Amino acid sequence: MDKQELRKKEADAFLHLLDVMDELREKCPWDRKQTIESLRPQTIEETFELSDAIMHNDMHNIMKELGDVLLHVVFYSKIGEEKGAFNIADVMESLCAKLIYRHPHVYAATKVNDAEQVVQNWEQLKTREKDGNKTILSGVPESMPSVIKAYRMQDKARAVGFDWTEKEQVWDKVQEELQEFKTELMALKESKIGADYKKRAEGELGDLLFSIINAARLYDLNPDTALEMTNKKFRDRFTYLESMTIKQGRSLKDMTLEQMDEIWEEAKKLEKRD
Repeated sequence: MDKQELRKKEADAFLHLLDVMDELREKCPWDRKQTIESLRPQTIEETFELSDAIMHNDMHNIMKELGDVLLHVVFYSKIGEEKGAFNIADVMESLCAKLIYRHPHVYAATKVNDAEQVVQNWEQLKTREKDGNKTILSGVPESMPSVIKAYRMQDKARAVGFDWTEKEQVWDKVQEELQEFKTELMALKESKIGADYKKRAEGELGDLLFSIINAARLYDLNPDTALEMTNKKFRDRFTYLESMTIKQGRSLKDMTLEQMDEIWEEAKKLEKRD
């Protein structure tokens, strides 16, 4: 199939989706009832389901979950059309205009040396747009999960030159924050007024986590992906521990930590074997 045939197939499929959306909005009580506000929680859920499929490198489910996300884009656009606010064509044209504007090295005479320079130009161009971000960090949603938010804020700051000159310098900061956290923990342990000291300890813990995320970024490691990998390992190992105790007719509550650790180590050996 050549490019022209592929484009026709893609256009036909997209028009079919728009027709299906029109029909559902007209004839299905549930679809007709939905609003932009009611769809929001489901959009978030669909995004996490896509994230799960990506983490498992499951191409079939990535395809399916992309369809669910696309459905939401079309659904919101249909509601926008009904309200006379915007339609799917406006959404796509706005996106195309933004992409062309933010890629002057492709669509204009700007020269770039590498991907790093593309990112720097991208962030600077965003602040110049009429309805764009007014500050560098305003493009990071407040409701974004904390680990991802910290990573994105640091990444955006880096794009305008606010970063360590040498990545190894970050380890002094990590050690500094670790020591400050330990100091506050000791103060919390010795204090009789727990609430105030607990808040200070949580603040130092946040600083420590922020510095570790910064270190991960500098070494081109995604902290959210790394933590999710560890979450999966813990889930798999604990599920194995739980299933083995059930098979043996025992309860986790009645076992010693040493007995649980023995089965835990079995789970780790099975992981290496796999």
